[in-house]
Amino acid sequence: MKVVDIERILVDVPFTERQQRITQRTVYKWSVLELCRVTADTGDVGWGETVIHYTHQRVTDARVERVLHSSPAEAMWDDTIGAGLQMALFDLVGRITGVAVHQLLGRKVREQTPLSWWCSHASPQDWAAEAVDAVAAGYTSCKTKPRPWWDIFAQVEAVSAVTPPHFKLDLDPNGSLKNAATAVPVLTRLAGYERVAMFETPIPQTDILGNRQIRRAVPRPVAMHFGSPPFITAVREEVCDGFVINGGAAQVVGQGTLAAESGLPFWLQLVGNGLTTTWAAHLGAVLSHATWPTISCVNLYTEQLLQTPIEVIGGYQSVPQGPGLGVAIDEAAVERLRVPESTLKALPAAQLYAPPRPRIINTLVFPDGTRVHMGAMGPHDYDAASGPGWSDGMYVEPPWRDDGTKEWARLWARVCDGDVVRDTARKV
Repeated sequence: MKVVDIERILVDVPFTERQQRITQRTVYKWSVLELCRVTADTGDVGWGETVIHYTHQRVTDARVERVLHSSPAEAMWDDTIGAGLQMALFDLVGRITGVAVHQLLGRKVREQTPLSWWCSHASPQDWAAEAVDAVAAGYTSCKTKPRPWWDIFAQVEAVSAVTPPHFKLDLDPNGSLKNAATAVPVLTRLAGYERVAMFETPIPQTDILGNRQIRRAVPRPVAMHFGSPPFITAVREEVCDGFVINGGAAQVVGQGTLAAESGLPFWLQLVGNGLTTTWAAHLGAVLSHATWPTISCVNLYTEQLLQTPIEVIGGYQSVPQGPGLGVAIDEAAVERLRVPESTLKALPAAQLYAPPRPRIINTLVFPDGTRVHMGAMGPHDYDAASGPGWSDGMYVEPPWRDDGTKEWARLWARVCDGDVVRDTARKV
């Protein structure tokens, strides 16, 4: 069997209405997916997808040339070929041989795998609304992104007020609590909420002493991304209770095996739409310690690009049993959402399509009334802007969009490249 054709299709899949508003501050580019349609000389077809502005490895022309006219089985364990192409090769080999992808990955240990809702930093009201939708969709957990510029206690209380006791929050500050002295009081207070299940990377993972102190002081599990600090150090120094694992098939299986040997659970973090979420189910089916809910962010999208959408029951998705990934792509939806050739041709050579950056100014309001203006609100922009942070009463005003005024233009010129401006009045 040989690969005879590899088609790469860019699609822009809209986020839900609320998530469009939430993600305009951060991950709006995740709507752009590259689908890989790989055809073998047997006539079989495999599909895969890449979030081109996030996934661990993009698919390049050189990698396509490397795989074309070769056996799909020869390259499918090579993580360097790109997320979508690797996924498509596993799907293709499974379809040719008549076995499910999980049978190619290892020995199945479970029929369903846990799956979590996901939401970036947002107002308490938006977190609560997302949690309500999650419960209605069959989820029992949500991973969220607390930040210094929101009142995290108000956020958790808002979710608690509208969800059943079994619904849980996994909180990921992305290191923004900075050090153990700042983190322990905040995390200890959060641990008093029934909804809070665990924390991910509360402070920088390279701070071994600080993370060990947090783990010993805070009565909730702490998750850290596998590999930082090195695996042996993390286990020996007892800096975490489990891991976050992502990457290509070989890396995920290898790291998952090491975690299992150490008796430590983990969640898979494989971001994408319906195909990626299905791929994660096959990986989770064979990894014994993948017992924490997978993060795929599939809930962001209005469409999964599958003929039969993934169903979540009691926080779990079923592992497909058919050949390959065991799902059928909705090719009509793919064509409808394809990025037009005219758009791609208008871009400079080698530039990947991305939605334009929203022209918004974000205004942080501190408990003492201090106001701070920012352009970007990425995971590390707190360094310049947070001040005391992590306080009751912190909030972010609704985004100030380009209204054509000179005042907006002057302020945008100062904050659009990462600068922070304090106490400049906003015209209302």
